[in-house]
Amino acid sequence: MFDFIRKKESDSEDINISPLIDMVFILLIFFVVTTSFSRETGVEVNKPKAASSQTLSQENIMIAVTSEGTFHILEKQVDLNQLSMIVKRLANENPDRQAVVMVDRNAKSGDVVDVIDVCNLSGVKKVNIAAIKK
Repeated sequence: MFDFIRKKESDSEDINISPLIDMVFILLIFFVVTTSFSRETGVEVNKPKAASSQTLSQENIMIAVTSEGTFHILEKQVDLNQLSMIVKRLANENPDRQAVVMVDRNAKSGDVVDVIDVCNLSGVKKVNIAAIKK
């Protein structure tokens, strides 16, 4: 008689983890959906402000020029030769793709001209400079 009662108590001690698994999957889906998958430059620059700035699509070639004179594309630091090869490849994949140069406020103008020149020679039809809207 006591064995039957003990057996029944041990059956009721099981923990149902299905709601926990459901919650983990819901959180996973939430973070995947809210994460931006756009390729950025991999470096933060202090962009200048401009009243005439406009928002462009995310399908652009994003290039960053830092105040130290380094160039960044696809989250990698590159030199001008590497930048030229990458921009040519990206422009060949999609000829209508524009380039956006994100220039640090303290970057040298010569570095910016070099990047614009690379873009033009690589077949990019339009080159924009990123700014923060005033």
